[in-house]
Amino acid sequence: MRSARHHKTAKLANLFNALAAERPLQVPGVIHAYAAVLAERAGFKALYLSGAGVANASYGVPDIGITTLDDVLIDVKRITSRTKLPLLVDADTGWGNPRNTVREMNKAGAAGVHIEDQVEAKKCGHLGGKKLVSAAVMARRIESAVSGKKDRHFVVMARTDAVASEGLAAGIDRARKYRDAGADMIFAEALSGLEQYREFVDAVRIPVLANITEFGKTPLFTVEQLGEAGVSLALYPLSAFRAMNAAALKVYQALRAEGTQKNVVPLMQTRAELYEILGYEAAAKSR
Repeated sequence: MRSARHHKTAKLANLFNALAAERPLQVPGVIHAYAAVLAERAGFKALYLSGAGVANASYGVPDIGITTLDDVLIDVKRITSRTKLPLLVDADTGWGNPRNTVREMNKAGAAGVHIEDQVEAKKCGHLGGKKLVSAAVMARRIESAVSGKKDRHFVVMARTDAVASEGLAAGIDRARKYRDAGADMIFAEALSGLEQYREFVDAVRIPVLANITEFGKTPLFTVEQLGEAGVSLALYPLSAFRAMNAAALKVYQALRAEGTQKNVVPLMQTRAELYEILGYEAAAKSR
């Protein structure tokens, strides 16, 4: 694709630049390249590819460590070919070789990854029963990931799921160790209050991300509230995906029950809107 190559070579932004332009930096999840186009059009300065998004949307399976690095890279390459915005990618537990994971993500156009301290058979961060590796094992994951950086602007973010099972103090202690191992930023998962974020921010002294996912343990704090707590990044990993799913199900149900889509057309994007957003006419003329 001619346009894909253009976006790839023109891409100058990175997550540090985006943070300098907006704090808290709002980072919406995108499940495919067109969603990335829509998010960029809406004015966001950075994007996110969720591991759950890849597993659920691209493969139709639960996010329990089934998808591989190669599976995720397919979506990373498609997204980064169509947007100049920096893309943060969920790298699960590093797939056994965080150094290689970082190298491959960097080559695919990602601006950064986060790696978590769960065991390889990971679970959603907002579910119970998560099992963690030791802080020392996770620190080695981070050191390995950092050693794979070819671009100094590439972000290695350490996610800790410890607060839910080990408590706030243990989560902060882990985060400090991950920072000392080389993590550029901290993903503090499943916190329940703004004061917890304040304590994380004060303790780690590097950017902290808050995962503002729906139907989880963290309240849907506003960017203003998060900013007052010192949070640097606000993540919305699957918000649009969930809305897409709800709308799609209504359309399928209406088609089946009513034998026509007439009553659900208002839910749909028009052909004209799609073509305008994609730059259909200009693309057709350039072929």
